[in-house]
Amino acid sequence: MSAFITFEGPEGSGKTTVLQQVALKLEATFDTIVTREPGGVATGEQIREILLEGEGMDERTEALLFAASRREHLVGKIMPALEQGKIVLCDRYIDSSLAYQGYARGIGVEEVKAINDFAINGLYPDLTIYLDVSVEVGRQRIVTNLRQQNRLDQEDIAFHEQVVEGYHKVIESDTSRFNVIDADQSIEQVVDATYKSILKYLGKL
Repeated sequence: MSAFITFEGPEGSGKTTVLQQVALKLEATFDTIVTREPGGVATGEQIREILLEGEGMDERTEALLFAASRREHLVGKIMPALEQGKIVLCDRYIDSSLAYQGYARGIGVEEVKAINDFAINGLYPDLTIYLDVSVEVGRQRIVTNLRQQNRLDQEDIAFHEQVVEGYHKVIESDTSRFNVIDADQSIEQVVDATYKSILKYLGKL
């Protein structure tokens, strides 16, 4: 069986760590691949470097580059894997663009959704795991873990609060696709809750 499952959350939510640990559990039973955005394929990774390290980028250019990287990733990796019956676990997808560029940047959620709908041509995730963490906890984790900070990490608190608010509005508009996990818990608890959520979706729990 194939399934397209995405992981979303604000900075410091732990989604990359959770995704990797959940993937190890799923791989014991399912043909599973892990990928990320922006990136995933060669052209996407080149765009990722520009997006995360570039200086003084126009907001609409940023949104367009994310959509372009997403298209390359979708065609080059996600769609072929789904056609082969794999479970695809993806670190970020369209909802990141809606929350970050559409809402927090103030471009407009519907405007960003339009360019991304063109890019993904209707291929939305089957299930989206949203790791819900407060801005304060997320920022503290970034500092505590000494994680290298990219251009988006370095935005002010007000921006990150807008990101969280944007995510919540996106979730409200499509509640059936999202499973919200309390990410203020320990990493072990978050991994367990996420794994059980995915098993339930796959009909294995």
